[in-house]
Amino acid sequence: MDRPSGRMPEQLRAVEMETGVSKHAEGSCLIQFGDTHVLCLATVETRTPPWMKNSGKGWVTAEYGMLPRSTNERMDREAARGKQSGRTQEIQRLIGRSLRSVVTLEAMGECQVRVDCDVIQADGGTRTAAITGGFIALHQAFSHMKTVGMIQEIPITDTVSAISCGIFGGQSVLDLDYAEDSNADTDANFVITGKGDLVEIQCTAEKDPFTEEQFLKLLTLAKAGCNELAALQRKTLGL
Repeated sequence: MDRPSGRMPEQLRAVEMETGVSKHAEGSCLIQFGDTHVLCLATVETRTPPWMKNSGKGWVTAEYGMLPRSTNERMDREAARGKQSGRTQEIQRLIGRSLRSVVTLEAMGECQVRVDCDVIQADGGTRTAAITGGFIALHQAFSHMKTVGMIQEIPITDTVSAISCGIFGGQSVLDLDYAEDSNADTDANFVITGKGDLVEIQCTAEKDPFTEEQFLKLLTLAKAGCNELAALQRKTLGL
């Protein structure tokens, strides 16, 4: 089955990473995966959560949200409903875990970087775009901290990015848009470092169970896709 977008199975959507989109945030990135657009802003706070006080470590955390008209129909703001959905909480925890996987918290000092990821427009893969763009914003925030003397070195050990894969129409494909994601037999998200190490895998059979061979094919696609994203991240940051 041909992909709705006409892409090859191993082909990413057009990816753009624009920095410096906020004059207030210490780090910022507007990331676009095709028609999925996510604004990632990093804020440096000179304190850690209370439970980390006097630990000698810093903290990196994330928040995630979808703007009311980021999808086909307007949705209510979660603040108006009085609480975040389980989906939102799960995604922002994933983003936080992914970003912390490449940060040496002991080298941050007792401060916190909070990365806000807001979906402006959704067409599949919002969580993976948020992780990939969130890393850009986080790195910029650390660069700011080094410039103003808060830290001696940027406490990042590697890049980290994320991509979705799935089985659509019996075929393993990379970087699902909504048309594929909503009709996939299997849906997966991979978080991978620039060196190719695995941070987290979420993989679900939406219909029939998938085989080990199919899973390994998805992993191969994801590693190649994240390798491309890591190169784009390094280019964007001038690394």
